[in-house]
Amino acid sequence: MKVALPHWQGRVSPVLDVAGKLLVIEVERGKEASRIERKLLFQDPFSRAREISGLGVEVLICGAVSWPLEMALSSAGVVVIPHTCGPIDEIVRAFLSGGFTDDSFLMPGCCGRGRRFRHRRG
Repeated sequence: MKVALPHWQGRVSPVLDVAGKLLVIEVERGKEASRIERKLLFQDPFSRAREISGLGVEVLICGAVSWPLEMALSSAGVVVIPHTCGPIDEIVRAFLSGGFTDDSFLMPGCCGRGRRFRHRRG
């Protein structure tokens, strides 16, 4: 399985849509087998989603993400775990150990990891 995290200065990037780098971690038998860093080239949501899914990413752990990008990633088969903040190594360790479900890495002001609700004005 490949897990990816956008990063900046050793932490999860605050906003996926404008992140410059992606850390892609290959997970085998529940342990990190390798990691590579990729520069993200595209900014528009659909090109960025194709770019990320093209790397074989199955799970993306990120901070804030726009609705169009999150939907494009989901449509490409990438499981998106948004609203995450903190040091990359701690997040990876928690994810691999199954302790990532608590709210210790939740972005301030977020109400949990459940589905977000967007209100539209019409």
